[in-house]
Amino acid sequence: QVQLVESGGGLVQAGGSLRLSCAASGSIFNYNAVGWHRQAPGKQRELVAFITSGSVTNYAVSVKGRFTISRDNAKNTVNLQMNSLKPEDTGVYYCYAMTLRSTDWGQGTQVTVSS
Repeated sequence: QVQLVESGGGLVQAGGSLRLSCAASGSIFNYNAVGWHRQAPGKQRELVAFITSGSVTNYAVSVKGRFTISRDNAKNTVNLQMNSLKPEDTGVYYCYAMTLRSTDWGQGTQVTVSS
């Protein structure tokens, strides 16, 4: 089990960019996948993007082409570069790290995109 701490959230105008980072307290090398979910007010948490241990990436349709996920196993970090942000990207973004048996979650970081 690792502790995950997100950073990089904030307030940005539509069309702007933010870079989220997730720092793990231990190695993420053996996790099957690491990634990000988000939860908008009044909505269910949804998958944004993940990257596997083999560096295969997957994105939600709504963010494909705008967001890029990356992982640095040496630094135990997972990053999410978010470009061309839209108001509908507003929400709390949660980092997670998953094995076949369990999933660890961070506390979340707020992203607010103004129109």
